[in-house]
Amino acid sequence: MAKELTPEQKKLNTDLWIIVIASMLALVFYIIFQSGITNTIQDSNVNILLRVLLGAAFQFGTAGLGITIVSVLRRESFISHGLRVRGVLPSVLLCVLCFVPYVIFALTTGQASGYLPFQMVWTTEEVLASGFPANAAGMLITAAAWGFFEGFNYVVISDKINKRYPSKNRWLNWGAIVSAILCILIHGAVGVNLASIIEMFSIMIIIYGMLIVRERTGNAWGCVFIFVFLWNAF
Repeated sequence: MAKELTPEQKKLNTDLWIIVIASMLALVFYIIFQSGITNTIQDSNVNILLRVLLGAAFQFGTAGLGITIVSVLRRESFISHGLRVRGVLPSVLLCVLCFVPYVIFALTTGQASGYLPFQMVWTTEEVLASGFPANAAGMLITAAAWGFFEGFNYVVISDKINKRYPSKNRWLNWGAIVSAILCILIHGAVGVNLASIIEMFSIMIIIYGMLIVRERTGNAWGCVFIFVFLWNAF
């Protein structure tokens, strides 16, 4: 007979569904209006901060809105998911080590185009070229949407999955595994040839590794650091 779910398990199921539904709604909305949204974001006649905010709104919708809704609904502080001072240094250093294989891959395959955080975000170069305070405000918005919330989104999802489906094996971390697979699928990094397969595995090492580090150190700032300073920076 099927085991009856506990109230905590039911709550975790609800939390995960909220995150999934919020992300899917934002993604579907973007897909439906993609042409207009893309044209607006790339239109240099529109104020740069408005364009950054528009792009950031959809980025936050897909990676941030769900966990924010859950946090408010459950009255959970982000601090409870590892955003604390204790353990921040080992968290950052170990997470950076998880990124090394990808850097090696990018350098050896000639994909690295120099270091610039958020260089893959359409508005980054225009923001940096704009005057103060627009450049500072634009980069803060960019760092929040494409850096903090994207990195922290994986942390919360992983925490919820691990509480719902706990594993006795220290390396069989379901939250880290599912998050790594999600990242591969979302960013379209599924390998079909040798180079793309190596890239896929290097990305899996980043996501799985940083979440294992978060689990071992109890600190999530390393995950955030990855997405603010290293992800999309090469």
